[in-house]
Amino acid sequence: MLYLGFVMARDAIPSWFFVLVVVRKDDKFLLVRERKYGSAWAIPGGRVERGEALAQAALREVLEEAGVPVTLTGVYRVEHQPTPGGARMRVIYSGTPIDDTPPKSVADAESLGAAYLTLEEIRARPVRGGELIGLLEAIAAGGPMYPLDLIGRELAI
Repeated sequence: MLYLGFVMARDAIPSWFFVLVVVRKDDKFLLVRERKYGSAWAIPGGRVERGEALAQAALREVLEEAGVPVTLTGVYRVEHQPTPGGARMRVIYSGTPIDDTPPKSVADAESLGAAYLTLEEIRARPVRGGELIGLLEAIAAGGPMYPLDLIGRELAI
């Protein structure tokens, strides 16, 4: 910003980045039972660490929370929420299991376990976030998925 020949510095905006991964296997979705938030069920995901790319964080979070190695296949949503204290950005990826590794069944520091569940089974469980079931229903109904290169690295101009 230039003001009367002087450059005026702006304060940094605290920003938090999160990734979630919707993993499908046939007609089931991979959900984790969270250690926090009242042991509710959720799609795997979490905060991006310093120096970590969004896609790297997504793969790491699924493996840590669900114990299932996946490959990312697309992007369902990119969400941005400004707040009075900063901003929050969330990317919801699509993922596919790499192999037949079963979901985590022993609780640890990351989650209480994980399972592949149908929409009917998910509706019968406590879930984190009111939008989760609607999101999964939209995906099951063929909602749009965008290519992975929608999320790219900044290019020098």
